[in-house]
This record gives sequence, C-alpha cells and structure tokens, in this order.
Amino acid sequence: MSGDFYKFSRREFHRFTMAAGVGLLLRPGVLHAAESCGPFLHPGILHTRDDLERMRKAVAANRQPIASGFEKLRQHPLSSADYKPHSFGEEIGRNPTVNFGEFDSDAGAAYQCALMAAITGEMCYAAVARAIVLGWSRSLKRVSGADAVLMAGLGPFKFINAAELLRYLEELDESGAETCAAMLRRAILPTIIDFAPFANGNWDTAAIKTMLAIAVFCDDRALLERALLYYLYGDGDGRLTHYIYENGQCQESGRDQQHTQLGLAHMGDACEIAWHQGWDLYGAQDNRLLRGFEYTAAYNVGEQVEFRTDVDRTGKYRHKVISPRGELRPVYEQIFAHYHMRRGLPAPAVQKAVERLRPEGSSHGADHTGFGTLLYARTAEEMETPPRPVPPVAFYAQVRNEAIELSWLPPRLDELCALQRSAVHAEVASQAGSYRDTGIAPGQQYIYRISSHRASCFEAQPVRVASSLPDGWKSGAVGSPAVAGDVQFDGSVIALHVAGAELMQPADEGHFAAAPESAASLHVRFIPQVASQLVAFGIVCRDGFAADAPSIALLVMPVSGDSERHGWHVRWMVRDAKGAVSTILDKPLPEPVVSYGRLMKPVWLSVERKGSSLQLDYSVDAAVQTQTIQLPSGKLQRLGLIASSGIAEVATTVRFELLRIA
Repeated sequence: MSGDFYKFSRREFHRFTMAAGVGLLLRPGVLHAAESCGPFLHPGILHTRDDLERMRKAVAANRQPIASGFEKLRQHPLSSADYKPHSFGEEIGRNPTVNFGEFDSDAGAAYQCALMAAITGEMCYAAVARAIVLGWSRSLKRVSGADAVLMAGLGPFKFINAAELLRYLEELDESGAETCAAMLRRAILPTIIDFAPFANGNWDTAAIKTMLAIAVFCDDRALLERALLYYLYGDGDGRLTHYIYENGQCQESGRDQQHTQLGLAHMGDACEIAWHQGWDLYGAQDNRLLRGFEYTAAYNVGEQVEFRTDVDRTGKYRHKVISPRGELRPVYEQIFAHYHMRRGLPAPAVQKAVERLRPEGSSHGADHTGFGTLLYARTAEEMETPPRPVPPVAFYAQVRNEAIELSWLPPRLDELCALQRSAVHAEVASQAGSYRDTGIAPGQQYIYRISSHRASCFEAQPVRVASSLPDGWKSGAVGSPAVAGDVQFDGSVIALHVAGAELMQPADEGHFAAAPESAASLHVRFIPQVASQLVAFGIVCRDGFAADAPSIALLVMPVSGDSERHGWHVRWMVRDAKGAVSTILDKPLPEPVVSYGRLMKPVWLSVERKGSSLQLDYSVDAAVQTQTIQLPSGKLQRLGLIASSGIAEVATTVRFELLRIA
C-alpha cells in the first residue's frame, strides 16, 4: 500500500459524506504511525486508582454520604479481618449444589476485605483476601450444575475484583496473579464462554460482565471483544436491545422486579469496566441502559409505566402484565453517578431510588456488589482517570439493502480512525459509531479493519463479510413468517436469522437458503448456541420455496416436555405431495451435546444424492449415523439449509459452518 489518507476534522468529515453521499473514500493510503496505548489499565475493573483515592479521602474526611456508605461496608460480616475461609475444593456447582454458598461467601469476603485494605491501608484485611484468592485459585478445576453459568458469573466477579485490588496493593505478586489467571481460564471461562442464550437475560448479563473482568485481569483483548460483541449484537436475552426495549421495559419486567434489577445491575458493571478501559458502553443505543433503569426505578418508587405484552428470545418466557412492585435493590448509585454526575443527563427516577436507599448496603449474596454509595457517589467536579487513546472495538459488519453496514463501540476520547477495506480507505470520526459501504459488488468477500492513529496496538479485530451468498444460492421465506428472515455469510459461516412457527408440518413457516440447483451434496456443522428453545433447523431437499413443497429433511428439533429441560432429537422427515408428513427415524442427541435440556455442542449434518436415493448423515462425535431414503419420482429436488425459530413473532439466529458442497 502507498500514498496517504485523507484527513478530516469531524465537521469536515460529516460535511463531505453528507454532500457526496459516498461510502469509503477511494484514494489509496496507509496507516499512520501510532502512539502505543499500552496494556489494559490496572486497576481497571470496577475501580481505578482515582476511584480508590476518592473513597480514601472521603472516608478520612468523614464526608457524606460516602462515609455512611463506608460504615455499611465496615460493619458487614464479610468485611472482617477475622473472616475464616472455607475449605477450598476442586468443584463449585449450583443446582445441584457443590460448594455453592462456601465459594460465594469466600468471594464476597475476598472482595470486601480487599476493598477495606485499599481504603483504610490496613493490610490485615488484604491477608484475608489473599488467602482466599490463592486458595481457590490453586484448587478450583470446574463449575457444574444446571445453573453453572450463574455460578460462574456471580461470585467469580467479586473474586476477580478482589484479585485486581490485591495486585494493585502489591499483595498479590506475579506468580499469584498467574495462578489466579490460570484458574479463571481453566474453571470459570469455559462455563461462560458461550453466555446463556437459553435463559432469562440476567444469566447472559452476568456472563458478560465476568468475561469482561477476566479479560481485563488477564490482559486478553480477544476476550474483551467477545464480551462486548455479545452485549451489543448477541442472540440471547442479555443483549442490550433484547433486555431493554425502546420504552425502557425490560425482558424480565413481567417476571419479577428483583431479577429485573439484577440484570440491569450486571449491565451497569459491564459499562463501568468498559468506561475505565476507555470505551463508552454506557452510551450505546442512545443511552439505552439509562432508559431501562429509569423505567424500573420509576415503577418501583410507585410511578406508572407502560407495559407491553412480551415474549422473550427463548420462547419460554411470556408476560402479559408487569410483575408486582418490589423492594429497591442497591444498584442505583452507579447509574446516577455516571449519567447524572459524569454526563449531566437527567435521571429523575434513578435519583429518587438513590435518595430512598442511601447509603446503599450489601447485595443479596453474590448477586452484585452492593455498597454503591461508597463506591460511586461523587460530585460533578471530582476528577477521575482520564480516557486513554484507544481505537473503536466490537467492530461488526452486516449486509443490508445492497450495502455493508459497519458499526463499532466508540472510545471515550474522540479522534479520527482509519477504516480500511482492501485498497480502499477512509478517515472516520470514531464517535460516529457506524459507516455504510455502498461500493460493493455482488458475490464478493470483504475484510474490514478499523484502527486509531494513536492506539494501533489495541486495534479492533477485523471483520469478514460477503456481500451475498455464493453464486447460485437463493434465499427466501417459506410460508408467511411475521418477522422477515435474513441470511449473512462471512465466507465460511452461513447465519440464518429466522422467525416462523414450525417446520415439517403440512406447511412450513421459516426461511430457506437454497444451494445451487447443481448441488448434489451439502455438509455443514451447526455452531451452538441458539436462543430459541423451540427452534428447528437442518438440511432439506425440497421442491422450491412453497410452504407445502414436498420435502425430505434432516432436522435438529426439540422434543415436547418441560420447557426448561426438554430433549433435542435428530429427525429424518418426509412430506409428500399431498402434505402428509412422516418421521422415518428419530434419534435423541446425547450428553454433552445436550446438557440440562440445552443444545450446547456442535452437530454435523450431511445430505447427499446418490442416484435415485438420498443419504442423510449426522454425527456428534466420530461415529456417523446414516439413513438412506428413496427419492420420489418427478421434479429433481433442491438442497439447502432451512430453519424456523418456533416462535411466530420472534426471530432467532442459527449458524452453520459450510464444510463442503458438491
């Protein structure tokens, strides 16, 4: 690459794009040399050096309301220098219980004692925290149970914050920090790595914030990207726009107010971590998090709110009315401090909640940190750690309306960033948060990169996207789903975003991505997980897109039963020209592919024409299950991928790695 970028101020960039109506600028160029941004900021999970100094000074000066908040912390039994840790075990689990209360108690004590040491300077507290962190770090190997994601997402969050504070206090040396990091990767991370799209949103949000905490503690940039991408674009109920709706109503508002406040609290913690590291996650989707907190606070202080009938992304949780008002949880100081004190935005309902709760005390068990008055109360004039030069993160691409739409999480520090696609480049204002590339050709694959001139060492992960499915493929709805379907392709993975009531009934409702007419075989790998627990998907050979088209299908489907723990089967199914449907073979998927009724692991699917017959194969391990079905006479049927969310009004995303097509 040669030449130079165009350089624009934010105003010049805006004027140029509005006047010209263009996508990426077409003058070739190169990235400018950038200042190093260094590793993650430490301490930098929930608390920075400036935060801790602010608390220390306020407590020493007996300044209210922080001094009263400190008393809540000091008087709590887990904040005692005499706290005795439990026996350290190899396993922690929830439902069934394995060292559940013991670990959560120890994690809470480690965090609160580390915080006491940081504020008071009394290292007897740090000794308690260090013993807990090192003891569990050396022993813990796995997390188990039906509620494993919550087990790994709640107590460990406090545990990681404790370790971060101990490292700052120089009470956890490099060897101890490495031992802790190894345990987090060995035991905690595998449990939350795919989040919890099968559950209510507070499961997802717990996993997100704990993954962010691990990313910071371990200086793992890829892990940070994974957590942020899921928060902004993920499939489950914990995605920002899936948990908080336009009117502020939350996914769990119809369930109960305690879980709603819990889910929101996790999101606040995630935003605080991102803020400390240099990104404005709080501002995502036009301050959507504030909208959720305002709605929930207003309702629970006695005001009237609008509630709309709701069905969640899993299809399991449907609510017609809002749940009864409940007790305010100590989760509001953090939000008031950011949106009102830092940003100067009105937050009247949150302020009412803060005034009723002050000083905020402890949380219920490991659910969240509590003590928000101590941790977050501030004046507008109080300084905090200034933002570092970091580039955009959570870089995301999708094809929409004959263009590729790019979006990213902007840094707090506004600056120009370099947006690159092959030999095409543009300078963009980082705070814009999005860009639309119209200069694309059908059937092409593109790789995009975005980086900051001053922070190239922390470049966002590149994204790959194809402008359309490969040549010869055709995509469209079958039946009349209430939500329009969509197909995205990145060169290896085909993602079907689909709604629809069902498949392989007298008529289908879903979405079909048809392979080229010449294709005689199709081999794919299902990539877990899916949000809808009613989804059906797989490979089908059918006579086109008509809802009642004769079909032979190899499908993964849920079986009837308990909505929380139903099984999943692979089924070979046939629908004839008269609409009659028969099941040729029905095989349950085994553990660990299905765990506690959830589809957790990959499934390999293959359909191949062999003369006048069709061979259908599936595998979850080395063994292949095969069935051969005679093709009906008449028109040659077309292979392709098909899916239906199983929920008429809600879409879900199913991903297939395209292994081979011939």
